[in-house]
Amino acid sequence: MFDGVYKGKKVLVTGHTGFKGSWLSAWLHHLGAKVWGFALDVPTKPANFQVLGLDKMIGHIEGDVRDRQAVIHAVKKVMPDMVFHLAAQALVRKSYDDPTQTFETNAMGTMNVLEALRQNPTVKAGVFITSDKCYRNVEWPWGYREDDTLGGEDPYSASKGCAEVIIRSYQHSFFKNGPNVASTRAGNVIGGGDWAEDRIVPDAVRAWSQEHSLKIRSPYATRPWQHVLEPLSGYLWLGARLWADDRQACGQAYNFGPNALVNQSVSELLTALAGHWPGAKWKTEGTSGAKKEATLLKLCCDKALHQLEWHAALNFEDTVAMTARWYRAYYHQDGADMMSLTRHQIDDYTRIAAEQGLSWTK
Repeated sequence: MFDGVYKGKKVLVTGHTGFKGSWLSAWLHHLGAKVWGFALDVPTKPANFQVLGLDKMIGHIEGDVRDRQAVIHAVKKVMPDMVFHLAAQALVRKSYDDPTQTFETNAMGTMNVLEALRQNPTVKAGVFITSDKCYRNVEWPWGYREDDTLGGEDPYSASKGCAEVIIRSYQHSFFKNGPNVASTRAGNVIGGGDWAEDRIVPDAVRAWSQEHSLKIRSPYATRPWQHVLEPLSGYLWLGARLWADDRQACGQAYNFGPNALVNQSVSELLTALAGHWPGAKWKTEGTSGAKKEATLLKLCCDKALHQLEWHAALNFEDTVAMTARWYRAYYHQDGADMMSLTRHQIDDYTRIAAEQGLSWTK
Protein backbone atom coordinates (compact mmCIF):
# COMPACT_ATOMS: atom_id res chain seq x y z
CA MET A 1 0.00 0.00 0.00
CA PHE A 2 0.95 3.64 -0.54
CA ASP A 3 3.93 2.60 -2.71
CA GLY A 4 5.47 0.97 0.39
CA VAL A 5 6.54 4.42 1.60
CA TYR A 6 5.80 4.01 5.30
CA LYS A 7 7.62 0.80 6.14
CA GLY A 8 10.55 1.70 8.38
CA LYS A 9 9.87 5.45 8.22
CA LYS A 10 9.83 7.52 11.40
CA VAL A 11 6.49 9.34 11.51
CA LEU A 12 5.34 11.93 14.06
CA VAL A 13 1.58 12.34 14.57
CA THR A 14 0.36 15.32 16.58
CA GLY A 15 -2.96 14.69 18.29
CA HIS A 16 -2.33 10.93 18.24
CA THR A 17 -4.46 10.35 21.35
CA GLY A 18 -7.62 11.65 19.64
CA PHE A 19 -10.11 9.72 17.54
CA LYS A 20 -8.63 10.28 14.07
CA GLY A 21 -5.07 10.46 15.41
CA SER A 22 -5.34 7.06 17.11
CA TRP A 23 -6.76 5.40 13.97
CA LEU A 24 -3.99 6.99 11.88
CA SER A 25 -1.33 5.84 14.36
CA ALA A 26 -2.76 2.30 14.32
CA TRP A 27 -2.72 2.22 10.51
CA LEU A 28 0.83 3.59 10.33
CA HIS A 29 1.98 0.97 12.85
CA HIS A 30 0.19 -1.68 10.76
CA LEU A 31 2.18 -0.44 7.74
CA GLY A 32 5.47 -0.90 9.58
CA ALA A 33 6.21 2.74 10.39
CA LYS A 34 8.07 3.81 13.52
CA VAL A 35 5.33 5.96 15.03
CA TRP A 36 5.71 8.75 17.55
CA GLY A 37 2.95 10.93 18.91
CA PHE A 38 2.73 14.40 20.45
CA ALA A 39 -0.38 15.37 22.41
CA LEU A 40 -1.45 17.28 25.49
CA ASP A 41 -3.44 14.46 27.09
CA VAL A 42 -5.82 11.59 26.49
CA PRO A 43 -8.96 13.59 25.66
CA THR A 44 -11.76 11.18 26.59
CA LYS A 45 -12.57 8.31 28.91
CA PRO A 46 -12.62 5.74 27.48
CA ALA A 47 -10.18 6.66 24.69
CA ASN A 48 -9.40 4.76 21.51
CA PHE A 49 -5.69 5.41 22.11
CA GLN A 50 -5.81 3.30 25.28
CA VAL A 51 -8.46 0.81 24.13
CA LEU A 52 -6.19 -0.18 21.22
CA GLY A 53 -3.12 -0.37 23.46
CA LEU A 54 -1.28 2.23 21.40
CA ASP A 55 0.25 3.64 24.60
CA LYS A 56 2.36 0.43 24.68
CA MET A 57 3.12 0.28 20.95
CA ILE A 58 4.31 3.73 19.85
CA GLY A 59 6.45 6.56 21.17
CA HIS A 60 4.56 9.16 23.18
CA ILE A 61 5.53 12.75 23.99
CA GLU A 62 3.23 14.76 26.22
CA GLY A 63 3.05 18.43 25.29
CA ASP A 64 0.82 21.32 24.30
CA VAL A 65 0.75 22.29 20.63
CA ARG A 66 0.29 25.90 21.81
CA ASP A 67 3.80 25.72 23.36
CA ARG A 68 6.11 26.49 20.44
CA GLN A 69 9.29 25.42 22.18
CA ALA A 70 7.72 22.13 23.26
CA VAL A 71 6.73 21.40 19.65
CA ILE A 72 10.18 22.33 18.32
CA HIS A 73 11.84 20.18 20.99
CA ALA A 74 9.62 17.20 20.13
CA VAL A 75 10.48 17.39 16.43
CA LYS A 76 14.19 17.69 17.22
CA LYS A 77 13.97 14.71 19.59
CA VAL A 78 12.14 12.41 17.19
CA MET A 79 13.80 13.65 13.96
CA PRO A 80 10.88 12.30 11.92
CA ASP A 81 10.87 11.66 8.21
CA MET A 82 7.23 12.80 8.02
CA VAL A 83 4.74 14.69 10.18
CA PHE A 84 0.95 14.45 10.26
CA HIS A 85 -0.57 17.36 12.18
CA LEU A 86 -3.98 16.56 13.67
CA ALA A 87 -3.79 18.19 17.13
CA ALA A 88 -6.77 20.52 17.48
CA GLN A 89 -9.70 21.76 19.48
CA ALA A 90 -12.19 19.90 17.34
CA LEU A 91 -15.68 20.83 18.60
CA VAL A 92 -17.81 23.64 17.19
CA ARG A 93 -19.94 24.12 20.29
CA LYS A 94 -16.90 24.13 22.59
CA SER A 95 -15.41 26.92 20.48
CA TYR A 96 -18.22 29.20 21.67
CA ASP A 97 -17.38 28.41 25.29
CA ASP A 98 -13.63 28.92 24.90
CA PRO A 99 -12.84 30.85 21.71
CA THR A 100 -9.33 31.87 22.78
CA GLN A 101 -8.22 28.29 23.36
CA THR A 102 -9.75 27.33 20.02
CA PHE A 103 -7.81 29.99 18.10
CA GLU A 104 -4.60 29.39 20.03
CA THR A 105 -4.77 25.63 19.43
CA ASN A 106 -6.01 25.51 15.85
CA ALA A 107 -4.33 28.57 14.34
CA MET A 108 -1.23 29.21 16.45
CA GLY A 109 -0.73 25.50 17.10
CA THR A 110 -0.56 24.94 13.35
CA MET A 111 1.96 27.76 13.05
CA ASN A 112 4.08 26.19 15.80
CA VAL A 113 4.26 22.87 13.94
CA LEU A 114 5.16 24.67 10.72
CA GLU A 115 7.87 26.58 12.56
CA ALA A 116 9.25 23.33 13.97
CA LEU A 117 9.45 21.94 10.43
CA ARG A 118 11.15 25.13 9.24
CA GLN A 119 13.82 24.70 11.90
CA ASN A 120 14.31 20.96 11.32
CA PRO A 121 15.62 20.00 7.86
CA THR A 122 15.30 16.25 8.55
CA VAL A 123 11.54 16.38 7.90
CA LYS A 124 10.77 15.74 4.23
CA ALA A 125 6.95 15.83 4.21
CA GLY A 126 4.16 17.32 6.30
CA VAL A 127 0.42 16.71 5.98
CA PHE A 128 -1.70 19.28 7.82
CA ILE A 129 -5.28 18.31 8.62
CA THR A 130 -7.75 21.16 9.07
CA SER A 131 -11.51 20.71 8.48
CA ASP A 132 -14.33 20.95 5.97
CA LYS A 133 -15.58 23.80 8.18
CA CYS A 134 -12.66 26.00 7.08
CA TYR A 135 -14.91 27.23 4.25
CA ARG A 136 -17.26 30.17 4.65
CA ASN A 137 -20.44 28.12 4.69
CA VAL A 138 -23.39 29.75 2.92
CA GLU A 139 -25.22 26.38 2.85
CA TRP A 140 -25.46 26.05 -0.91
CA PRO A 141 -26.40 22.55 -2.14
CA TRP A 142 -23.21 21.85 -4.10
CA GLY A 143 -19.79 20.97 -2.73
CA TYR A 144 -17.11 23.46 -1.75
CA ARG A 145 -13.94 23.45 -3.83
CA GLU A 146 -10.45 24.02 -2.51
CA ASP A 147 -10.29 27.57 -3.93
CA ASP A 148 -13.60 28.70 -2.41
CA THR A 149 -13.63 31.43 0.27
CA LEU A 150 -12.22 30.43 3.66
CA GLY A 151 -13.58 31.48 7.05
CA GLY A 152 -16.63 31.04 9.21
CA GLU A 153 -18.90 32.75 11.68
CA ASP A 154 -18.24 30.45 14.63
CA PRO A 155 -14.77 30.45 16.31
CA TYR A 156 -14.04 26.85 15.31
CA SER A 157 -14.63 27.43 11.60
CA ALA A 158 -12.75 30.72 11.65
CA SER A 159 -9.78 29.12 13.43
CA LYS A 160 -9.55 26.43 10.76
CA GLY A 161 -9.71 29.05 8.01
CA CYS A 162 -6.86 30.88 9.79
CA ALA A 163 -4.84 27.66 9.89
CA GLU A 164 -5.20 27.25 6.13
CA VAL A 165 -3.97 30.82 5.53
CA ILE A 166 -0.96 30.21 7.78
CA ILE A 167 -0.08 26.95 6.00
CA ARG A 168 -0.20 28.67 2.62
CA SER A 169 1.98 31.51 3.90
CA TYR A 170 4.69 29.14 5.19
CA GLN A 171 4.59 27.12 1.99
CA HIS A 172 5.18 30.16 -0.23
CA SER A 173 7.59 31.95 2.11
CA PHE A 174 9.80 29.14 3.43
CA PHE A 175 9.06 25.71 1.92
CA LYS A 176 9.56 26.10 -1.82
CA ASN A 177 12.63 23.87 -1.53
CA GLY A 178 11.19 21.60 1.17
CA PRO A 179 9.83 20.20 3.28
CA ASN A 180 6.94 19.21 1.03
CA VAL A 181 3.74 20.38 2.73
CA ALA A 182 0.04 20.13 1.89
CA SER A 183 -3.25 20.58 3.75
CA THR A 184 -6.36 18.43 3.84
CA ARG A 185 -10.01 19.16 4.57
CA ALA A 186 -12.49 16.55 5.73
CA GLY A 187 -15.14 16.33 8.37
CA ASN A 188 -17.99 14.41 9.96
CA VAL A 189 -16.09 11.17 10.15
CA ILE A 190 -17.58 8.29 12.08
CA GLY A 191 -16.16 4.97 13.18
CA GLY A 192 -15.44 2.92 16.26
CA GLY A 193 -13.50 4.47 19.11
CA ASP A 194 -14.86 8.02 19.07
CA TRP A 195 -16.03 9.07 22.54
CA ALA A 196 -15.93 12.85 22.15
CA GLU A 197 -18.73 14.83 23.72
CA ASP A 198 -21.39 16.48 21.60
CA ARG A 199 -20.99 14.24 18.54
CA ILE A 200 -23.95 12.27 17.30
CA VAL A 201 -22.46 8.75 17.08
CA PRO A 202 -20.56 8.81 20.41
CA ASP A 203 -23.63 10.33 22.09
CA ALA A 204 -25.77 7.57 20.57
CA VAL A 205 -23.63 4.60 21.60
CA ARG A 206 -23.17 6.01 25.11
CA ALA A 207 -26.94 6.26 25.53
CA TRP A 208 -27.84 2.99 23.83
CA SER A 209 -25.18 0.96 25.67
CA GLN A 210 -27.01 1.94 28.86
CA GLU A 211 -30.44 1.36 27.29
CA HIS A 212 -31.23 5.09 27.45
CA SER A 213 -33.00 7.17 24.82
CA LEU A 214 -30.74 9.59 22.92
CA LYS A 215 -31.66 13.27 22.88
CA ILE A 216 -30.89 15.07 19.60
CA ARG A 217 -31.09 18.72 18.57
CA SER A 218 -31.25 18.82 14.77
CA PRO A 219 -32.69 15.66 13.18
CA TYR A 220 -32.79 17.22 9.69
CA ALA A 221 -29.23 18.59 9.62
CA THR A 222 -27.34 16.81 6.83
CA ARG A 223 -23.68 15.89 6.67
CA PRO A 224 -21.45 13.93 4.26
CA TRP A 225 -20.89 11.08 6.75
CA GLN A 226 -17.83 8.96 6.01
CA HIS A 227 -15.90 6.27 7.84
CA VAL A 228 -12.71 7.48 9.48
CA LEU A 229 -10.61 5.25 7.21
CA GLU A 230 -11.75 7.16 4.11
CA PRO A 231 -9.98 10.48 4.81
CA LEU A 232 -7.07 8.66 6.47
CA SER A 233 -6.40 6.81 3.23
CA GLY A 234 -6.31 10.22 1.54
CA TYR A 235 -3.91 11.63 4.14
CA LEU A 236 -1.59 8.65 3.82
CA TRP A 237 -1.67 8.68 0.02
CA LEU A 238 -1.00 12.43 -0.02
CA GLY A 239 1.91 11.89 2.38
CA ALA A 240 3.31 9.24 0.06
CA ARG A 241 3.05 11.59 -2.92
CA LEU A 242 4.80 14.36 -0.98
CA TRP A 243 7.54 11.90 -0.02
CA ALA A 244 7.96 11.09 -3.73
CA ASP A 245 8.38 14.81 -4.53
CA ASP A 246 5.16 15.00 -6.49
CA ARG A 247 5.38 18.69 -7.40
CA GLN A 248 1.71 18.80 -8.36
CA ALA A 249 0.76 17.96 -4.75
CA CYS A 250 3.25 20.18 -2.91
CA GLY A 251 1.69 23.27 -1.37
CA GLN A 252 -1.83 22.20 -2.33
CA ALA A 253 -5.04 21.74 -0.36
CA TYR A 254 -7.27 18.70 -0.88
CA ASN A 255 -10.81 17.79 0.11
CA PHE A 256 -11.38 14.17 1.15
CA GLY A 257 -15.02 13.20 1.41
CA PRO A 258 -17.65 10.73 0.23
CA ASN A 259 -19.32 10.86 -3.16
CA ALA A 260 -22.00 13.47 -3.75
CA LEU A 261 -24.86 11.07 -3.03
CA VAL A 262 -23.71 10.48 0.56
CA ASN A 263 -25.28 13.38 2.41
CA GLN A 264 -27.75 11.93 4.91
CA SER A 265 -29.57 13.66 7.75
CA VAL A 266 -28.95 13.01 11.43
CA SER A 267 -32.26 11.15 11.53
CA GLU A 268 -31.26 8.92 8.61
CA LEU A 269 -27.90 8.18 10.24
CA LEU A 270 -29.56 7.16 13.51
CA THR A 271 -32.11 5.00 11.68
CA ALA A 272 -29.27 3.18 9.89
CA LEU A 273 -27.32 2.70 13.14
CA ALA A 274 -30.41 1.46 14.93
CA GLY A 275 -30.64 -1.33 12.38
CA HIS A 276 -27.49 -2.75 14.01
CA TRP A 277 -28.41 -1.89 17.61
CA PRO A 278 -31.57 -3.55 18.98
CA GLY A 279 -33.61 -1.30 21.26
CA ALA A 280 -32.07 1.96 20.03
CA LYS A 281 -34.30 4.99 20.68
CA TRP A 282 -34.02 8.75 20.31
CA LYS A 283 -36.09 11.90 20.59
CA THR A 284 -35.71 15.55 19.62
CA GLU A 285 -35.23 18.03 22.44
CA GLY A 286 -35.92 21.78 22.31
CA THR A 287 -33.26 23.93 20.62
CA SER A 288 -34.09 27.25 22.28
CA GLY A 289 -30.88 29.14 22.98
CA ALA A 290 -28.78 26.59 21.09
CA LYS A 291 -25.53 27.77 19.56
CA LYS A 292 -25.65 28.15 15.79
CA GLU A 293 -24.46 25.20 13.73
CA ALA A 294 -24.59 24.73 9.96
CA THR A 295 -27.39 22.50 8.70
CA LEU A 296 -25.85 21.73 5.29
CA LEU A 297 -22.22 21.18 4.30
CA LYS A 298 -20.75 19.29 1.34
CA LEU A 299 -17.31 19.01 -0.25
CA CYS A 300 -16.32 18.65 -3.88
CA CYS A 301 -13.50 16.08 -4.08
CA ASP A 302 -12.80 16.28 -7.83
CA LYS A 303 -9.29 17.63 -7.25
CA ALA A 304 -8.29 14.58 -5.18
CA LEU A 305 -9.84 12.33 -7.83
CA HIS A 306 -7.98 13.89 -10.76
CA GLN A 307 -4.62 14.69 -9.16
CA LEU A 308 -4.29 11.80 -6.67
CA GLU A 309 -6.68 9.27 -8.23
CA TRP A 310 -8.39 9.07 -4.84
CA HIS A 311 -12.07 8.65 -4.09
CA ALA A 312 -14.10 7.23 -1.22
CA ALA A 313 -14.53 3.46 -1.32
CA LEU A 314 -17.46 2.80 1.03
CA ASN A 315 -21.15 3.41 0.61
CA PHE A 316 -23.26 4.80 3.44
CA GLU A 317 -24.56 1.38 4.52
CA ASP A 318 -21.05 -0.11 4.80
CA THR A 319 -19.85 2.95 6.71
CA VAL A 320 -22.60 2.57 9.28
CA ALA A 321 -22.18 -1.21 9.52
CA MET A 322 -18.43 -0.98 10.21
CA THR A 323 -19.02 1.68 12.84
CA ALA A 324 -21.76 -0.27 14.62
CA ARG A 325 -19.78 -3.52 14.49
CA TRP A 326 -16.83 -1.91 16.27
CA TYR A 327 -18.92 -0.41 19.06
CA ARG A 328 -21.02 -3.55 19.50
CA ALA A 329 -17.84 -5.57 20.01
CA TYR A 330 -16.57 -3.07 22.58
CA TYR A 331 -19.78 -2.89 24.60
CA HIS A 332 -21.09 -6.46 24.23
CA GLN A 333 -18.08 -8.76 23.86
CA ASP A 334 -16.12 -9.00 27.09
CA GLY A 335 -12.40 -9.16 26.46
CA ALA A 336 -12.70 -8.32 22.76
CA ASP A 337 -9.32 -7.59 21.15
CA MET A 338 -10.11 -4.16 19.76
CA MET A 339 -6.74 -3.72 18.06
CA SER A 340 -7.25 -6.96 16.14
CA LEU A 341 -10.73 -5.82 15.13
CA THR A 342 -9.35 -2.42 14.10
CA ARG A 343 -6.66 -4.02 11.95
CA HIS A 344 -9.26 -6.33 10.46
CA GLN A 345 -11.39 -3.32 9.48
CA ILE A 346 -8.33 -1.62 7.96
CA ASP A 347 -7.64 -4.77 5.92
CA ASP A 348 -11.31 -5.05 4.87
CA TYR A 349 -11.38 -1.42 3.82
CA THR A 350 -8.14 -1.85 1.85
CA ARG A 351 -9.56 -4.90 0.07
CA ILE A 352 -12.71 -2.98 -0.92
CA ALA A 353 -10.58 -0.08 -2.20
CA ALA A 354 -8.31 -2.47 -4.11
CA GLU A 355 -11.32 -4.06 -5.81
CA GLN A 356 -12.17 -0.57 -7.07
CA GLY A 357 -8.64 -0.10 -8.44
CA LEU A 358 -7.63 2.83 -6.20
CA SER A 359 -4.01 3.81 -6.78
CA TRP A 360 -2.97 3.84 -3.13
CA THR A 361 -3.71 0.13 -2.75
CA LYS A 362 -1.15 -0.94 -5.36
